[in-house]
Amino acid sequence: MADEDQQKARDIADREVARLWRAWRTVHQMVNDRGYELNEDELSISLAEFKNRFTNDGVPDRKKMIFTARPSVEMVARYSTPATAANPNPPKADVGTIYIEFLADTNVGIKQMRSFAQVLSQGNFHTGILVTHVHITPAAMKIVPAVASETRIECFLEQDLLVNITHHELVPKHVLLSKEERSKLLQRYRLKDTQLPRIQVGDPVARYLGLRRGQVVKIIRTSETAGRYASYRLCV
Repeated sequence: MADEDQQKARDIADREVARLWRAWRTVHQMVNDRGYELNEDELSISLAEFKNRFTNDGVPDRKKMIFTARPSVEMVARYSTPATAANPNPPKADVGTIYIEFLADTNVGIKQMRSFAQVLSQGNFHTGILVTHVHITPAAMKIVPAVASETRIECFLEQDLLVNITHHELVPKHVLLSKEERSKLLQRYRLKDTQLPRIQVGDPVARYLGLRRGQVVKIIRTSETAGRYASYRLCV
C-alpha cells in the first residue's frame, strides 16, 4: 500500500513538473518575442534538463525558476522616440530589464503582491511578470496600478501558459510598430490613431506581447487569393 502511495505521489509530481515545463517554455518564448535577449538553450530546454535544474527529489522548486532578461538593441529602438528638429533630445526608451517569478504560494494576496513589487523596486527592474498557479485576489490586483509609476507588473496563470497561443494556426502574426513606424503609418494614410481598428489591452495576444495603450500593432494574415496582407490596430 505504501508503494502505491509513493507511486501516486511521484505521478502527481511528474505531471506538475511537465505542466511547469510547458509554462516555462511559453514564458521564455513570450519574453523573446517581445524583444528581450535570451540564450537559445533557455528557449529549447528539454523536459529532462528542466527536471534536473528545477526540481528537488522530483518535486518542482519554483524559487529556482526566477530569471531576468535585458532588452535587445532592436527592442530599445522600437520603444524610443525618434529625435526631431522640434524635439532633438527625446526621453529615453520606456523599456528595461524584465524580472520573471513563478510563485508557489497557494494564496496570492496583498502580502505577496507587495513583496513582488518591492523586489522590482529594489532591483530597479522596469517590468515584472508574476506567474501563479492560483488566482490573485482582487485587493492584491489593486497594487498593480498603484505602483505603475515605478514599475510595470503583469500577472499570468500557469494554466494560461501551457500552450503558446501565438503558435496556433488561426492566430495571425502580430508585430509591434516602433514609434517612428506608427507616425509614418498615420501620415501615409492621413489618419488619427483613434481612427484605427482597436485591440483591447486585455486581449490574449496583446497580453502576450505586453502591448500598452496607444501602441499600434501590425497584423499579418495570409489569404489564398490575396497572399499576405496587413492590417493595423490601436491598443486601447
